[in-house]
This record gives sequence, structure tokens and C-alpha cells, in this order.
Amino acid sequence: MNVSLGRLVGLFVVIACLVFASPASDANEATAKPPRKFNVLFIISDDLTSTALSCYGNTVCQTPNIDALAARGTRFTRAYCQGTYCGPSRASFMSGYYPHATGVLGYKNPRPQIGDRAMWSEYFKDRGYYAARVSKIFHMGVPGGIEKGGNEADDERSWNERFNSPGPEWKAAGDGETLERNPNGKKPVVGGNTFVVVEADGDDDVHSDGKTAAKAVELIGQHSDNPFWLGVGFVRPHVPFVAPRPYYEPFKPFASMSLPEKVDGDWDDIPKAGINYKTSLNMQMDVRRQKKAVGGYYASVAFMDAQVGKVLAALDASGQRDNTIVIFTSDHGYHLGEHDFWAKVSLRDESASVPLIISVPGKQPAVCDSLVELIDLYPTTAALCGMPIPERLQGKDISPMLDDPSVTVREAAFSVAPMRKGFLLRENDWAYIQYNEDASGGIELFDVRRDPKQYTNLASDKAYASMVKDFQRKLAARLAEVRNNDL
Repeated sequence: MNVSLGRLVGLFVVIACLVFASPASDANEATAKPPRKFNVLFIISDDLTSTALSCYGNTVCQTPNIDALAARGTRFTRAYCQGTYCGPSRASFMSGYYPHATGVLGYKNPRPQIGDRAMWSEYFKDRGYYAARVSKIFHMGVPGGIEKGGNEADDERSWNERFNSPGPEWKAAGDGETLERNPNGKKPVVGGNTFVVVEADGDDDVHSDGKTAAKAVELIGQHSDNPFWLGVGFVRPHVPFVAPRPYYEPFKPFASMSLPEKVDGDWDDIPKAGINYKTSLNMQMDVRRQKKAVGGYYASVAFMDAQVGKVLAALDASGQRDNTIVIFTSDHGYHLGEHDFWAKVSLRDESASVPLIISVPGKQPAVCDSLVELIDLYPTTAALCGMPIPERLQGKDISPMLDDPSVTVREAAFSVAPMRKGFLLRENDWAYIQYNEDASGGIELFDVRRDPKQYTNLASDKAYASMVKDFQRKLAARLAEVRNNDL
């Protein structure tokens, strides 16, 4: 009887172990509260060139808060966007697909193309994270969308909550001037995608980015006890260059601002498609206006940096800094007079490259010169947070670089300028730009070792004919790879 009783007890123990140790279904796993994992704080600026940040070498525009983040994280020197204006870039890194995979080449949300596949923040939300955005993460028009406070190309499924940050933009009270196409100075301050400078009255919280910082601070305080994926989208330094007056003081008089080197005949060896959509010439900006544009841009960057500081201070106060992955970047770069180009769209480095800083608890500070892309952020954060990386994602896990910055995950970065039908393959030593898939719009080839500012186009030099052909083959293969997806 004792043996039978013992066998019965043993059988009960085995059954109990099988019941209570059985794994949850995929559906339950996606919705169950996860064990304590890293938070993700994703901070993105709009139209920011890395050359405007002091941690990237600028000696005029000081960005102490972004610099402090760089000092404790990995600063990437060769990070590239996948689209050189807001819409396709943001749709790409949030969806995990290249623009020519989804076909989202403009200012729309990629949800119709990707269906039920999870966007970046949604992937975390489905695994128990609180996911929220403040202001611009997916595309939102600036200044129009900020004035109206609408959701525009946002994706509702990606968030538990979403918050907009309306502001006065170009209508802000203060001293304003329209710099673009205003040679006689009679044009009033105007809206739209126009170079306008406003030295604004009032404090930070009058403006969109001040409101964004305040809401982000509030959300970090409210959700510090649960894992979160928080997207904080600052709209400066996107035009109009609007910032409270104190941020302008370090850059006055505007005549003291320096402009990039001008080279006679700079455009003579590049195709028409390679001349940017905004130039000093077609914007009718003389040297005075160009220098004021640089000062206004820097003031906007300084204002944005101050807001980043408020968000990071709140993270410290919450006790979650040592449990949070912090990412700072921009959707694309920006020309500030290089080649007499202004703004975005161009596939030159000033426009296609982005600042990127990733700070991960337990990782040592570093500078990484390896090529990376914004599309890599989705799989990388999934890996860092112990989640499986969906095989469908087209980016790469760059987390090994955070332990060893000499690691290489790609031989070339790939970016596009859809409105110019332009394509960029950026290797360590070469930049290859092609317009139209058959190259009928022209080609640019730059040896960035000897010509880092990309002044001399070698594409028509017979000595480089075989290299051009090789790059054409590489680009065709890259596009075929991008289009070979599960959509």
C-alpha cells in the first residue's frame, strides 16, 4: 500500500510539473507582461545634420545635452537614412522595410502595405510594453501639422497613447524675417517649407518642442514602474527656424557666422538631377541671408538640445536610466550651404547621413566608424531586449558594435531620394549616386578618402569606367534584394 501511495504521489507531481511548466502560446506570450527588460527611449530630431552638433565637431553650436548622451553611449559617424526626406525615412525605420519594398516614397503611412505586420513600437507594445509617441515619429507636416495638431501619417495601432504638440511656428510673436525668395525684404513672415527665422517672445513651453519635452517628462514619471517604448519627436531644426530669443544670442551678430567653402564650377561635373532643389541661387539668398539662416538653424538646434536635456533629466530622476536604451538621431541630414545647397533631398553626405547615438546600460562609451542604417534600429533594439528578431525585417542587428565598434555588418549603406529617382550606395571609401534605375538621369562617383567633401565627380573619367559598371551591378542587385520580401 505504501508503494502504491508513493507511485500515486509521484504521478501527481509529474502531472503538476507538466501543467504548470508548459509554455504559453505565441498569442499569450505577445500580450503577457514581460519580465523586467530594457525600456526604449527613442528621441528623434527633424532635419538635423550631425555637423551642427558639438559632439560631432561643431565649435560654434554647442549641444551639451546631446554631447552628454554621446559621452555615455556609442556615437556612430557613418549612419545613413533610407530616404532623404521625412516621409520615406520615417516609414522605413518604423516598418522595418526599405522605401522600395513598401513603395512608400512620399508622405504616407506604410500600414496598407505591411498589413498586420508589427511596426517597431507595435512589436514592443504587443509584448507588454507601454508604447507612446509625443509629436512627430511617423511623418507629420511642419509647420502645417504642428499648427493644426493632427495625426497625419501616424499609425494608431503602433501606440497605447499618442500626443501631439501644437505650436505657433512661423506665427510666433517676436522678430521674424523671410530669407527665401525675398531679395527686396518686403515679403512678410510666411508659412510652409520656407526659410524663415523668428526670434520668439516667451519661454520654451510656448513652442511645440517645449510642449513635447514637458509631456515626455510627464510620461516617464508615470510609467517608470513598467517597461516602455517612448518615442519623442522634436521638430526643430526643421524650418521655420523658431526659437525663444535667448537661444539666438550665441550666434549674433549673424554676420559672424561662417559659410562653407565655395568652389567655382562646383556644379559643372554633376548631372542636373544632382543639383539640389534648394540652392542659394534659386532661393535668392545673398550672403547676409545665408549667414542668418545658419544662425537661425543653430539657434533651433540649441533650443532642441535644451529640450533633450529635460527629457534625459526626467529619465535620471525616474531611476530608470540604468534600465533604458536611449537612442538619439534624425530622420535625415541637412545642407547648410555646402555646394551652395540647402535643406534635404540631396544624396550627398550632408543630407543622407544622420547623427546616431545609442546608449545601452552596461555598455562602454565608444565611437563607431562602421556603416549603419536607421532601418537597423528595429532589429537591434529587439535583440537588446531579448526578443526574437522577425526574419522579415530588412535591417540588421548592429548590437555587436556596441561591444566592439570595429565590427562590420554591411559593406555599403543604401539610401534613396525618390523625388529625384536617386539612389546612393555609400561604401567606406566611395560614394556612388545614380539617377533613374537605368542611370539615364546621370551618375556621380566620389572618392571620399581623397575628396571627403565630394567636389570632384569621377563618373565620366575613363579610368573609373569599370568601377562605375561594378557599382551599377551592385545597385541593381541591392534593389532586387530590397524587393525580394514577404509583402
